[in-house]
Amino acid sequence: MTVIEEERTLIPDEAVLAAAVPQPTGPPSTAERVAELAALREQVLRGPSAKATDAQHAKGKLTARERLELLFDEGTFTEIEGLRRHRATGFGLEDRRPHTDGVITGWGLVDGRRVFAYAHDFRVFGGALGEAHAQKIHKVMDLAESTGAPIVGLCDGAGARIQEGVTALAGYGGIFQRNVRSSGVIPQISVMLGPCAGGAAYSPALTDFVFMVRDTSQMFITGPDVVKAVTGEEITQNGLGGADVHAAVTGVAAFAHQDEAECFEDVRHLLSLLPSNNREVPPAEPTGDPVDRRAEELYDLVPADPGRAYDMRAVLTAIADDGDWFEVHERWAPNVLCALTRLGGQVVGVVANQPASLAGVLDIQASEKAARFVQMCDAFNIPLVTLVDVPGFLPGVDQEHGGVIRHGAKLLYAYCNATVPRVQVILRKAYGGAYIVMDSRSIGADVSLAWPTNEIAVMGAEGAANVVFRRQIAASPDPERTRAELIESYRDELMHPYYAAERGLVDDVIDPADTRARLIGALEMLRAKHAPLPSRKHGNQPQ
Repeated sequence: MTVIEEERTLIPDEAVLAAAVPQPTGPPSTAERVAELAALREQVLRGPSAKATDAQHAKGKLTARERLELLFDEGTFTEIEGLRRHRATGFGLEDRRPHTDGVITGWGLVDGRRVFAYAHDFRVFGGALGEAHAQKIHKVMDLAESTGAPIVGLCDGAGARIQEGVTALAGYGGIFQRNVRSSGVIPQISVMLGPCAGGAAYSPALTDFVFMVRDTSQMFITGPDVVKAVTGEEITQNGLGGADVHAAVTGVAAFAHQDEAECFEDVRHLLSLLPSNNREVPPAEPTGDPVDRRAEELYDLVPADPGRAYDMRAVLTAIADDGDWFEVHERWAPNVLCALTRLGGQVVGVVANQPASLAGVLDIQASEKAARFVQMCDAFNIPLVTLVDVPGFLPGVDQEHGGVIRHGAKLLYAYCNATVPRVQVILRKAYGGAYIVMDSRSIGADVSLAWPTNEIAVMGAEGAANVVFRRQIAASPDPERTRAELIESYRDELMHPYYAAERGLVDDVIDPADTRARLIGALEMLRAKHAPLPSRKHGNQPQ
């Protein structure tokens, strides 16, 4: 071997040199980035940890994503801002920046119609609201309003994120402002699936409907510990603000359910009865129930004796399409019944006195319940049917001192302000101011019908006779006989079934069996009703 050949063997090959020296690799390829994205999305979908998921299930609660699967048609949910993370610092937050920031937002389809939603994820910061969390909710609320679609809030959070201070509180302010701006524009539904304390409780209170689940959801401004410290009263979370309390006592919750699956089934059903926004009418649904079906069972369901009780639900079952209806606030103020149903395939709202509870009188709570329902129906173009069997307003010191005048005026205001088609049916008694308030012709009912058992008067014949004829009764040698004769005379002269019809205050006296057909006919005639309101910013309704 020559010297030159020996030297060449000592010079490394270029390929070997290139392998030995690190070379620039360049940016990741698109395929690598896509794989990275897929891995990140998978991590986001799994949530913080299996342990956190198990803890949620151990409480008898579903995760946020499992709830969204129950709400939406399968495979239709589209998430937005799923990769959002907070930017707060201090108190260790800079080291804890999970994706979603504790709330999942987006849209999907419910029975083929678009609905927006946000769902608190209790596994992340206990669902507490911070700046980024709030901005995600603001975004989805703005989208719902601008596109004219309902929004559903799945609430399971611990309130404002304490570590973010006033920024978190400002986030709630933005939610409240949007709740009010969207009120009467798009349906807003709150589904309470966990704790909701302090100022956070005001957002559900501003929405149209509140659903709660027994044992797992609670709402209160101050919790049991604060109540005990301030007042000395000891009470559990459920006793203070559980589902049954808000469904039967406070009226905050329109619906209370045993479990989440049952709850979401009713949320979906309610959405099927509501329009997407205030510019649309509720979706019609074909029915095989004949429009002209006679309901002769009403002859026996409703006693002719005005003093005998019966269940108004049976009347509604007899006239509704296929006997199906959806009651709102079933357990609160049960002396008035409010329900959504269909007549001839078209959605209507029904307000009815309930003789099976307090004889169907109107009181403070019944007035508030019915007023709220009437306003909701009017806002979303749902015609109103009012079934009347009312002995008057409930007398008593508690009612007067509680402001029955002010609260009763809410119902009067709601009816007078409503521009949707309005049909009244008087089944039996309709006395005093309660007759006027229950959508009488004098306050704007478009059509008023009455059964031949109707009694419309200032008060019942017995009370009227005792006032009008008290001197004659007192001077009679047989007061009881005289009273009975005068009562009958008063009833025959001023309370016979055709008295109001003769004076144009009732459009027709009808066969009860024809109630369904007559209601459908009247509502069909009124479908194109247009009733413009005077130019004003807004009215000043009673509070």
